[in-house]
Amino acid sequence: MILRWTGVPFLLREFVQRNRVTILCYHDPEPKIADLHIRKLQHLYNIIPLSAYVNARRSRTVAALPKKALVITFDDGHKGNYGLLPVLKKHQVPVTIFLCSGIIGTQRHYWWKACVDHNMVHSLKLVPDEARLAQLADCGFNEVNEYPERQSLSRAEINDLRAAVDFQAHSRLHPILPQCTDKRAWDEIAGCKLDLERDYGLRVFALAYPNGDYSERELEFAKRAGYACALTIDGGYNTSQTDLFRLKRVRLNDKADVNELIVKASGLWGIVESIRARSAYGYAHMRRVILVRRRISRTNAPKMQHRITLAQKGRDNDGG
Repeated sequence: MILRWTGVPFLLREFVQRNRVTILCYHDPEPKIADLHIRKLQHLYNIIPLSAYVNARRSRTVAALPKKALVITFDDGHKGNYGLLPVLKKHQVPVTIFLCSGIIGTQRHYWWKACVDHNMVHSLKLVPDEARLAQLADCGFNEVNEYPERQSLSRAEINDLRAAVDFQAHSRLHPILPQCTDKRAWDEIAGCKLDLERDYGLRVFALAYPNGDYSERELEFAKRAGYACALTIDGGYNTSQTDLFRLKRVRLNDKADVNELIVKASGLWGIVESIRARSAYGYAHMRRVILVRRRISRTNAPKMQHRITLAQKGRDNDGG
């Protein structure tokens, strides 16, 4: 990735990230890639637990955190995360895995893995929860059914990982919360915390919104349920002023090479994407303006031609 060699990632690390906290978001990387990433991140940043940042916010001591502080998180609780245990022991780095309490320890499946393609996944994220479940049922999927193959961490694996991993909440069954009814959204947010604390003996203080989607309702529910913070996938860095229930994270491709890792972890890729989005919006807006003007011109053309004809006749009469 050419962006790595522009020098901008270095400048962002040394002058922007230096006094901010960056939180990375993975899902299910292979151990070999995780090992490579962690080694590189240890060289470039100071990796801290999520709890260290949250506690510093509460005690107003964020300035005392290490420079270029970075938090590593994983969403969903995929069974492949168990393979990271040797890597985590080797590097002795703190990480957080956000668990779906209704899927871990069962043979239930993640709903998006039942979709035929990415377009279907994307479209189902945009419809009301009842419609999403109905369309999945047409594909033979039910979120509470158990299947022959396990997709999430087992209870035994979670117990093995506890010495190296901080486990936190990611809802029960991973619906798109803003598309849910009040009752279901509350059950997913509050119920996940209850499940993890009661069934696994975990100390749960953080929620990662499924798919990063949230509204004011989800923020309020997270506070009422007793969470100390909640994480989005809104890009950017975190400071002493960032809303604790809108913490920002940088999304990483589970198969990213080192160049992509350096560029994305620095926040540069997010900046480029933001510029592209604004440019695309500006271009689309410009096209709309041009099309409207063309329609107006076509509508007014007969009137304009009539005026020109009358003016020409007037000039001819004046000359005769």
